[in-house]
Amino acid sequence: MASKSPPEIIKIGLGVFFGIIVVLLVVLYLNTLSRSEQDIYINNDEEPIILPSPGTKGELSLEEAIVARRSVRVFRPDELDYAQVSQLLWAAQGITDEATGHRAAPSAGATYPLELYYIDSKGVYRYNPSENLLEPLKSGDYRSDLASAALGQNFISQAPAAIVISAVYERTTSGYGRARGERYVHIEAGHAAQNIHLQAVSLGLGSVPVGAFNDNQVKRVLSLPENNEPIYIIPVGMPN
Repeated sequence: MASKSPPEIIKIGLGVFFGIIVVLLVVLYLNTLSRSEQDIYINNDEEPIILPSPGTKGELSLEEAIVARRSVRVFRPDELDYAQVSQLLWAAQGITDEATGHRAAPSAGATYPLELYYIDSKGVYRYNPSENLLEPLKSGDYRSDLASAALGQNFISQAPAAIVISAVYERTTSGYGRARGERYVHIEAGHAAQNIHLQAVSLGLGSVPVGAFNDNQVKRVLSLPENNEPIYIIPVGMPN
Protein backbone atom coordinates (compact mmCIF):
# COMPACT_ATOMS: atom_id res chain seq x y z
CA MET A 1 0.00 0.00 0.00
CA ALA A 2 1.37 3.39 -0.97
CA SER A 3 2.08 5.76 1.91
CA LYS A 4 0.16 9.01 2.03
CA SER A 5 1.97 12.20 1.22
CA PRO A 6 2.44 14.86 3.94
CA PRO A 7 -0.23 17.18 2.41
CA GLU A 8 -2.78 14.34 2.48
CA ILE A 9 -1.92 13.54 6.11
CA ILE A 10 -2.34 17.20 7.02
CA LYS A 11 -5.73 17.31 5.28
CA ILE A 12 -6.88 14.18 7.14
CA GLY A 13 -5.61 15.59 10.43
CA LEU A 14 -7.39 18.89 9.88
CA GLY A 15 -10.60 17.07 8.96
CA VAL A 16 -10.50 15.02 12.16
CA PHE A 17 -9.68 18.14 14.20
CA PHE A 18 -12.57 20.17 12.78
CA GLY A 19 -14.89 17.18 13.15
CA ILE A 20 -14.07 17.00 16.86
CA ILE A 21 -14.65 20.76 17.19
CA VAL A 22 -18.08 20.45 15.54
CA VAL A 23 -19.06 17.60 17.86
CA LEU A 24 -17.94 19.56 20.93
CA LEU A 25 -19.90 22.63 19.79
CA VAL A 26 -23.04 20.56 19.26
CA VAL A 27 -22.69 18.97 22.72
CA LEU A 28 -22.11 22.38 24.28
CA TYR A 29 -25.16 23.80 22.49
CA LEU A 30 -27.42 20.97 23.60
CA ASN A 31 -26.14 21.26 27.14
CA THR A 32 -26.86 24.99 27.10
CA LEU A 33 -30.42 24.34 25.93
CA SER A 34 -30.89 21.84 28.74
CA ARG A 35 -29.60 24.30 31.35
CA SER A 36 -31.69 27.19 30.01
CA GLU A 37 -34.85 25.05 30.20
CA GLN A 38 -34.03 24.14 33.78
CA ASP A 39 -33.24 27.75 34.69
CA ILE A 40 -36.78 28.70 33.71
CA TYR A 41 -37.93 26.86 36.80
CA ILE A 42 -35.05 26.68 39.26
CA ASN A 43 -33.06 29.46 40.84
CA ASN A 44 -29.79 27.61 41.19
CA ASP A 45 -28.58 30.04 43.86
CA GLU A 46 -31.00 28.47 46.36
CA GLU A 47 -31.46 24.87 47.42
CA PRO A 48 -34.85 23.21 46.85
CA ILE A 49 -37.02 22.91 49.95
CA ILE A 50 -37.76 19.26 50.72
CA LEU A 51 -41.27 19.10 52.13
CA PRO A 52 -42.42 16.75 54.90
CA SER A 53 -44.19 13.61 53.74
CA PRO A 54 -47.94 14.26 53.47
CA GLY A 55 -50.37 12.41 55.69
CA THR A 56 -53.10 10.16 54.33
CA LYS A 57 -55.46 10.25 57.30
CA GLY A 58 -56.99 13.39 58.81
CA GLU A 59 -59.18 14.29 61.76
CA LEU A 60 -62.02 15.65 59.60
CA SER A 61 -64.18 13.46 57.38
CA LEU A 62 -64.64 14.30 53.71
CA GLU A 63 -68.31 15.04 54.35
CA GLU A 64 -67.46 17.44 57.16
CA ALA A 65 -64.93 19.23 54.95
CA ILE A 66 -67.51 19.63 52.17
CA VAL A 67 -70.07 21.09 54.60
CA ALA A 68 -67.53 23.47 56.16
CA ARG A 69 -65.93 24.77 52.97
CA ARG A 70 -66.58 28.48 52.37
CA SER A 71 -64.68 31.20 50.55
CA VAL A 72 -62.43 33.06 52.99
CA ARG A 73 -61.07 36.51 52.16
CA VAL A 74 -59.86 37.69 55.56
CA PHE A 75 -56.77 35.96 56.89
CA ARG A 76 -54.56 36.07 59.93
CA PRO A 77 -50.90 36.83 59.13
CA ASP A 78 -49.66 33.49 60.51
CA GLU A 79 -47.23 31.85 58.08
CA LEU A 80 -48.01 28.33 56.94
CA ASP A 81 -45.58 25.66 58.10
CA TYR A 82 -44.06 23.27 55.59
CA ALA A 83 -46.22 20.38 56.78
CA GLN A 84 -49.33 22.38 55.80
CA VAL A 85 -47.75 23.45 52.51
CA SER A 86 -46.85 19.87 51.69
CA GLN A 87 -50.37 18.67 52.44
CA LEU A 88 -52.03 21.34 50.29
CA LEU A 89 -49.79 20.82 47.27
CA TRP A 90 -49.89 17.04 47.56
CA ALA A 91 -53.70 17.14 47.64
CA ALA A 92 -53.67 18.92 44.28
CA GLN A 93 -50.89 17.15 42.36
CA GLY A 94 -49.02 14.84 44.71
CA ILE A 95 -48.06 11.29 43.78
CA THR A 96 -50.56 8.78 45.18
CA ASP A 97 -49.22 5.67 43.45
CA GLU A 98 -45.45 5.34 43.32
CA ALA A 99 -45.60 2.42 40.89
CA THR A 100 -47.59 4.25 38.21
CA GLY A 101 -46.85 7.88 39.07
CA HIS A 102 -50.56 8.64 39.26
CA ARG A 103 -51.46 11.82 41.11
CA ALA A 104 -54.11 13.03 43.54
CA ALA A 105 -56.24 14.61 40.79
CA PRO A 106 -57.33 12.65 37.69
CA SER A 107 -55.79 13.64 34.36
CA ALA A 108 -56.92 12.79 30.83
CA GLY A 109 -54.56 10.13 29.55
CA ALA A 110 -52.32 10.76 32.57
CA THR A 111 -50.83 13.68 30.62
CA TYR A 112 -50.63 15.91 33.74
CA PRO A 113 -50.59 19.37 32.13
CA LEU A 114 -50.87 21.25 35.43
CA GLU A 115 -48.08 23.07 37.24
CA LEU A 116 -48.36 24.42 40.79
CA TYR A 117 -46.67 27.57 42.05
CA TYR A 118 -46.47 28.55 45.70
CA ILE A 119 -46.03 32.20 46.75
CA ASP A 120 -45.39 33.44 50.28
CA SER A 121 -43.50 36.29 51.95
CA LYS A 122 -40.16 34.67 51.16
CA GLY A 123 -40.45 33.97 47.46
CA VAL A 124 -41.98 32.17 44.50
CA TYR A 125 -41.61 28.41 44.16
CA ARG A 126 -42.57 25.65 41.76
CA TYR A 127 -43.91 22.42 43.23
CA ASN A 128 -42.13 19.27 42.11
CA PRO A 129 -44.66 16.43 42.61
CA SER A 130 -42.32 13.53 41.92
CA GLU A 131 -39.98 14.57 44.75
CA ASN A 132 -42.45 16.52 46.91
CA LEU A 133 -40.31 19.63 47.10
CA LEU A 134 -40.38 23.34 46.31
CA GLU A 135 -38.01 24.63 43.65
CA PRO A 136 -37.10 28.28 44.33
CA LEU A 137 -37.73 30.65 41.43
CA LYS A 138 -37.57 34.16 42.89
CA SER A 139 -36.66 35.53 46.31
CA GLY A 140 -38.77 38.26 47.88
CA ASP A 141 -42.41 39.00 48.62
CA TYR A 142 -44.44 39.08 45.40
CA ARG A 143 -47.89 38.77 46.96
CA SER A 144 -48.75 42.43 46.33
CA ASP A 145 -47.65 42.06 42.71
CA LEU A 146 -49.87 39.01 42.40
CA ALA A 147 -52.79 40.95 43.91
CA SER A 148 -52.23 43.76 41.41
CA ALA A 149 -52.19 41.24 38.58
CA ALA A 150 -55.51 39.94 39.94
CA LEU A 151 -57.19 43.30 39.34
CA GLY A 152 -56.39 44.68 42.77
CA GLN A 153 -57.95 41.94 44.89
CA ASN A 154 -55.95 42.91 47.97
CA PHE A 155 -56.89 39.91 50.09
CA ILE A 156 -54.37 38.01 47.95
CA SER A 157 -51.56 40.12 49.36
CA GLN A 158 -52.97 39.80 52.89
CA ALA A 159 -53.11 36.01 52.80
CA PRO A 160 -49.90 34.37 54.07
CA ALA A 161 -49.66 32.32 50.89
CA ALA A 162 -51.20 31.68 47.50
CA ILE A 163 -51.18 28.70 45.18
CA VAL A 164 -51.36 29.31 41.44
CA ILE A 165 -52.47 26.53 39.12
CA SER A 166 -51.12 26.89 35.59
CA ALA A 167 -51.12 24.59 32.60
CA VAL A 168 -48.91 23.53 29.72
CA TYR A 169 -51.78 22.79 27.34
CA GLU A 170 -49.67 20.98 24.76
CA ARG A 171 -49.18 18.03 27.07
CA THR A 172 -52.87 17.22 26.66
CA THR A 173 -53.89 18.87 23.37
CA SER A 174 -51.17 16.99 21.46
CA GLY A 175 -53.14 13.78 22.01
CA TYR A 176 -56.73 15.01 22.17
CA GLY A 177 -56.81 17.99 19.83
CA ARG A 178 -57.04 21.63 20.82
CA ALA A 179 -60.72 22.06 21.70
CA ARG A 180 -61.20 18.77 23.55
CA GLY A 181 -57.73 18.89 25.12
CA GLU A 182 -58.26 22.40 26.52
CA ARG A 183 -61.56 21.29 28.00
CA TYR A 184 -59.83 18.37 29.71
CA VAL A 185 -57.18 20.71 31.12
CA HIS A 186 -59.81 23.01 32.62
CA ILE A 187 -61.69 20.08 34.10
CA GLU A 188 -58.44 18.86 35.66
CA ALA A 189 -57.72 22.30 37.12
CA GLY A 190 -61.13 22.14 38.82
CA HIS A 191 -60.30 18.74 40.30
CA ALA A 192 -56.99 20.01 41.68
CA ALA A 193 -58.46 23.24 43.02
CA GLN A 194 -61.29 21.51 44.87
CA ASN A 195 -58.77 19.19 46.47
CA ILE A 196 -56.86 22.24 47.72
CA HIS A 197 -60.00 23.87 49.12
CA LEU A 198 -61.10 20.72 50.96
CA GLN A 199 -57.60 20.00 52.20
CA ALA A 200 -57.42 23.56 53.54
CA VAL A 201 -60.61 23.00 55.53
CA SER A 202 -59.29 19.75 56.95
CA LEU A 203 -56.17 21.62 58.15
CA GLY A 204 -58.22 24.37 59.80
CA LEU A 205 -57.29 26.83 57.06
CA GLY A 206 -59.36 28.97 54.72
CA SER A 207 -59.07 29.55 50.99
CA VAL A 208 -60.85 31.33 48.16
CA PRO A 209 -60.98 30.63 44.41
CA VAL A 210 -59.81 33.52 42.20
CA GLY A 211 -60.30 33.49 38.46
CA ALA A 212 -60.21 37.22 37.67
CA PHE A 213 -56.69 38.27 36.75
CA ASN A 214 -54.53 39.53 33.90
CA ASP A 215 -52.86 36.44 32.48
CA ASN A 216 -49.75 38.20 31.19
CA GLN A 217 -49.18 40.04 34.46
CA VAL A 218 -49.46 36.83 36.45
CA LYS A 219 -46.98 35.19 34.08
CA ARG A 220 -44.52 38.02 34.70
CA VAL A 221 -44.93 37.83 38.47
CA LEU A 222 -44.23 34.08 38.45
CA SER A 223 -41.70 34.17 35.59
CA LEU A 224 -43.70 31.51 33.75
CA PRO A 225 -42.41 30.06 30.47
CA GLU A 226 -44.20 31.22 27.34
CA ASN A 227 -46.20 27.99 26.95
CA ASN A 228 -47.32 27.91 30.61
CA GLU A 229 -50.67 29.64 31.17
CA PRO A 230 -52.12 30.60 34.58
CA ILE A 231 -55.64 29.29 35.23
CA TYR A 232 -56.42 29.67 38.92
CA ILE A 233 -55.22 31.58 42.01
CA ILE A 234 -55.98 30.25 45.49
CA PRO A 235 -55.02 32.44 48.49
CA VAL A 236 -54.82 30.30 51.62
CA GLY A 237 -54.20 30.86 55.31
CA MET A 238 -55.68 30.86 58.78
CA PRO A 239 -59.12 32.53 58.73
CA ASN A 240 -59.42 35.67 60.81
